Amino acid sequence: MVYATRKFTFAAAHRYWREEWSAEENARVFGNLTVPHGHNYVLEATVRGSVDADGMVMDVAVLEQAMRSAVVNVVDHRDLTQDVPALAGTVTTGENLASAFYRMIDRVLPPERLVRVAVVETENNRFEYEATGETP
Repeated sequence: MVYATRKFTFAAAHRYWREEWSAEENARVFGNLTVPHGHNYVLEATVRGSVDADGMVMDVAVLEQAMRSAVVNVVDHRDLTQDVPALAGTVTTGENLASAFYRMIDRVLPPERLVRVAVVETENNRFEYEATGETP
């Protein structure tokens, strides 16, 4: 089995907030992350498979197009909390973004090829969702 990973960067804003909670409860749980702020994210998607006669697991142009159309074009220079319908009602933590982006990319790739999506929020914070057979 061979793995191939493609990376993209994008810039986006977000904040941690749950509408059903009071401002006090949000502040208690999320602290200063309730204030809108932004990151230069790195999105990574990893596919797996056998190497085909063309010498590739998957044409990286196919993976690139899937990532670009499903996620990057939707989130780049947006407020993830307010402007992205696919994230509506989601606390935009790195964990939730990795899971949501996995679902978004997986829908546009051949079945059972995507195995991992990583979201790097800062040089110190990396979040990964990996296929386990369960629904993300």
